[in-house]
Formats: sequence, structure tokens, C-alpha cells
Amino acid sequence: MASLSGQIARRAARWIPPGLARNIAGPAAVFFHGVELPSSAPGLENIHHRADIFFEIAQSLKRHFDVLPLSAMAEARKNPSRHRHALFITFDDGYANNLHVAADILGGLALPWTLFVSTHHIESGERNPAFLARLFFRYAPDGDYTIPHFGRIILGTREQRELQVDTSLNALKFFNAARAKQSLDAMLESFSPERLEQLLEQFPSEKFLTWAELASLARRGVEIGAHAHSHWPMHAGQPREYLTEQARLPRQLIESHVGPCRFFAYPFGNQADVSSEAWRAVRDAGYDFAFTTVSGTLTASANPWLMPRYGVGMEETKLASMIGLLRANNARLISWQRGLAPVSA
Repeated sequence: MASLSGQIARRAARWIPPGLARNIAGPAAVFFHGVELPSSAPGLENIHHRADIFFEIAQSLKRHFDVLPLSAMAEARKNPSRHRHALFITFDDGYANNLHVAADILGGLALPWTLFVSTHHIESGERNPAFLARLFFRYAPDGDYTIPHFGRIILGTREQRELQVDTSLNALKFFNAARAKQSLDAMLESFSPERLEQLLEQFPSEKFLTWAELASLARRGVEIGAHAHSHWPMHAGQPREYLTEQARLPRQLIESHVGPCRFFAYPFGNQADVSSEAWRAVRDAGYDFAFTTVSGTLTASANPWLMPRYGVGMEETKLASMIGLLRANNARLISWQRGLAPVSA
């Protein structure tokens, strides 16, 4: 969900002519997750753009921006006035629908893009933890559950379930990875193996790519970057050893299976999801740049391992004005980056 300031900016952008916004724009990056047919369960498959809407978005980006490969980012940051209309398209997680739907649309328009993958999910096929938690709150049998680190959870009416899901997911995100896994394992034990398998097959948009499929995308020119090993926040509650592994291991795996891995994107990626230890771990693992999900433009003064990106809304087809306004958030972005310690630290 967009922040209040983000919602206000999106409303304002509707009334600003694209030409005017382009005059104040700077190089920027945007991100998506997946591209699918219309969802049968919006509350679960809520991060995948419909294919027809994504095609319209991609056409708009091609029309209004200079869409560049991520390898050109260093130059765009160095000379932002020369590259004020530069745009970098990225996708997160590594969903299987990227193989055909997203890749075919972007390939047909000759638009370069980068895919950030969480390598544990590529290796195991295990679904995104946030998705699995939503399965529990929506589909677990009615009952009174005791979940580690949560305590008592009562599931009954649909209204009762919906009231709990967002609050509980927010709490789960701020557990360290070990505690979160204990909680999630207990949630999934509410299903029989057969019922869980049935539910997973019901939502194909949540399936992940395989290594062979990733290699196929790389051969088509898609840049493959790291999205940590497990898709879980790299916040201050995580042990240093965990953060080091989340930065180091995906690069090793991607390079052994696919090819060079120069770029990183933090899971979730909001201010509360990235710690000072996390960006240092990413820097020390050898990545050229790393991306958050905090909005802003790509400037030379920003920390290279805490770069901004803009998350495109599900029906946000007219982006020229909105992307032109992103530089308004740069002061907030730089203030947050400095609060996590200077680059030289």
C-alpha cells in the first residue's frame, strides 16, 4: 500500500501535463512483480499486473522515457541533467509468469529490463512467505490457533479473518527470520498436505522460475540480479550472519547458474525493512548498486547501495507526470540514507 504522501503525489500527477513534469524529471527506476491474466483472488494475487494493463504501461514508458539497461545507471547518475528522461525497468521476486508474459511484452517493445530473484525460492519452489501467511488467514479451517510468537488467533467469519490479516502480516515481517519461520510453519500445519497442495495449484501466478528458465531469460538479454536468498526483510532485527548470507549467497548462486550478478534489490525494501548492517553486507558482497522501494530519482549524491525505485500501481497507466515528480522525495531519501551512516563508514 502506498504511503499517504505517495497517494497525494499520485493524485496530483493526474493534473500535471506530462510535458511539464518531464522538464523537472531525473533518471529513475520503477519496479513490478508479475504480469498475469485477471486474478481470481485479488486479496492473494495482489502484486501481479494484468497483461493488458501492463502492455499499456510499457507502451507509455517507451513513449515518454529513454528506457535503458541497468548497466547504464552509473552514467545516468553521474550526468543526471543529460539523462533526465532515463528510466530503468525492474521486476522483483522471480515469478514464473515473467518468463513469457512480461518478457514477451517487453521484448516485443524492445525495452531492456532487470529481474531480481530470491534464490531460495528459485532453488526450492517454495512460495513467498507473505503469500503463505495470507493463505492461512483466508483458507485455514475455522478454529482457535496458538501460533508461536503470536499467541492466540481465532479464525471464523470472513470479516474476522480480513481484520487480522494485514496487522498480523505486519507483525510477522518484523520478526527475525528464525521466529518468522516458526510462526509460518505452525500456520501451514493447519492444512492437510493434500489441501495445501490444492491451494498452491489454485494460484499459479505465485509460482517461481527455475534456474533453467532464468538462464533462458538471461540469453534473451534480461539482466539477472539478486533479491536476497530468502524473501524476507533485512531489517535491524536480523542477526549479522543472516544479513551476510542474504547478500553473499544469491550472488554466488546466480553466477554459478546464470552469469554475472552486479545488482541487488532488498526484499520489501521500505525504510523499516533495510538496516545499516544490511546495506554494508550488500556493499561488501561486491554489488555495484542496490535498490530499495523508497521513491526518488537516481542522483550521484545518493548511497549506491540504497538507491530509490518507484512501485507502479496496478492500474497506473499514465506514468509520465508521476515519474517527473519523484525528485520531490529526494531530500527525504537522502536524510534516511544519512541516518543509516555515510557511505564511507
